[in-house]
Amino acid sequence: MNENLSTKYIQIAGVGQTFKTNKGPFVALRDIDLTVAKGEFVTLIGHSGCGKSTLLNLIAGLTRPTQGTLICANREIAGPGPDRGVVFQNHSLLPWLTCSENVYLAVERVFGATETKAQLKARTEAALAMVGLAPAAQKRPGEISGGMKQRVGIARALSMEPKVLLMDEPFGALDALTRAKLQDELLQIVATTHSTVVMVTHDVDEAVLLSDRIVMLTNGPAATIGEILAVELPRPRSRVELAENPDHVHYRKAVIDFLYTRQAHVEKAAA
Repeated sequence: MNENLSTKYIQIAGVGQTFKTNKGPFVALRDIDLTVAKGEFVTLIGHSGCGKSTLLNLIAGLTRPTQGTLICANREIAGPGPDRGVVFQNHSLLPWLTCSENVYLAVERVFGATETKAQLKARTEAALAMVGLAPAAQKRPGEISGGMKQRVGIARALSMEPKVLLMDEPFGALDALTRAKLQDELLQIVATTHSTVVMVTHDVDEAVLLSDRIVMLTNGPAATIGEILAVELPRPRSRVELAENPDHVHYRKAVIDFLYTRQAHVEKAAA
């Protein structure tokens, strides 16, 4: 593979985002420069209103930047596409369909023109099995837990074999134990699929556990990248072993220092 494509799989150059409001233009993001390597796990972290989800939506192609360019695999991001699978905090499942049918919709949309129904069904089953939901395939969203619904959302995104997996606080609404279990499962899935992942989170421990790099955003409005922290912890990672790892403690402290010391005065001033 071309080295430039591998190391600069996602390229974000000079990106800014301004929204029109009744009170005039609102600058959400400014001067965003970031590259993400193929197979890298990057988290975006910062206080509420710092534009984390806005940046993720730009990478997804759900919105277009008012300044700058975004490129994925040497192609400009001009809109949403199956090369970028998105998992939202709200699972967004169709309640009248089973888990299997919710995933099948995505599979059919991407591969329906080139594969048989048997192949599409096999893809659906494989995606559900990857997230441990094969036994619940015929249940509807109203019959399963919140954690299981998020698994379906992840399975749906993975079923499209995206080049990039984009996740917007996918575990934010879950209880602590379910969240920890899904984090561990996500680590295993990414290790298996070698996915390139960009994930939004508010959770410092989640960021350190999952990431190769943590992108810390300054407070909004007009948020930008304040610091990027490389997390050089060996994989596979165990949360139990990391709890006593001095490097883990260092990384965690660095993120907390940025969020609650270096950015705290801005938040107080805005309060």
